[in-house]
Amino acid sequence: MTIIRVFPRKTKATPDDELAFIGMPDLFPPHADEVHVSCVFTWDIEYAQKIARYWGKLYDTVKLGGPAFGDPGDEFTPGRYVKHGYTMTSRGCPNACSFCFVPKREGKLRLLKIKPGWDILDNNLLACPRCHIEAVLSMLNDQPKAARFTGGIEAARVEDWFVQQLSTMRLKQLYMAYDRPSEKPVVERAAKMMVDAGLKRWQVGCYVLIGHEHDTVLAAIERLEWVKSLGITPFAMLYRDSTNTPHSKEWRQLQRTWCRPAAIFRKTTQ
Repeated sequence: MTIIRVFPRKTKATPDDELAFIGMPDLFPPHADEVHVSCVFTWDIEYAQKIARYWGKLYDTVKLGGPAFGDPGDEFTPGRYVKHGYTMTSRGCPNACSFCFVPKREGKLRLLKIKPGWDILDNNLLACPRCHIEAVLSMLNDQPKAARFTGGIEAARVEDWFVQQLSTMRLKQLYMAYDRPSEKPVVERAAKMMVDAGLKRWQVGCYVLIGHEHDTVLAAIERLEWVKSLGITPFAMLYRDSTNTPHSKEWRQLQRTWCRPAAIFRKTTQ
């Protein structure tokens, strides 16, 4: 079956093959059996619905879905809704963080068949059984590019055996997450384990949630500077609610500054 995939906006992970489109149809769209309009962000829902209506004028079968519509996700198909190289080996999460949509949308943790790729998008890979994680690491060692873990690793679940395996493989980037003040001790512990194992600052990053309710710019800077002091790279993640309420210019500037490693470490040498 030939499927056209349509996306409201382009990201780094958006497929770039000849059957992947951004927004409205071209003047001469290709033949296809179905059109799938995939929407990730809730603030794009209205535009995604508009896109689906326009594509529906050209094709008999147009399906509208994606994470923004509460799609829990089925088995992962490489290259279909994300670019080749990205892969997902599990869905869901056993945690119940109030600010996270994953447990509500995808439910409890469930394992998927491991498909090849070098960029792991799992929401919580380390919540999976050790045998599954080791199988994922083995798969990564067979890939043409160095491994990346961009879905985020839960610092509290980092163990010695995992860090030791990371230190022996080709690793480009791994990101942990620092979303709540209560996670500070486990982030510090995990960062020390990775630095002690010989992993470099540019290999280990940490998503730092900023701009949420009751947060202040000064408090956010303090958290980001603290993560940098651990010998790893902080990446500011600006909180967005379901309507993508705009943040102030000060918050946006802070996020831009702290998501560019060159700018972050230039501050250290000045």
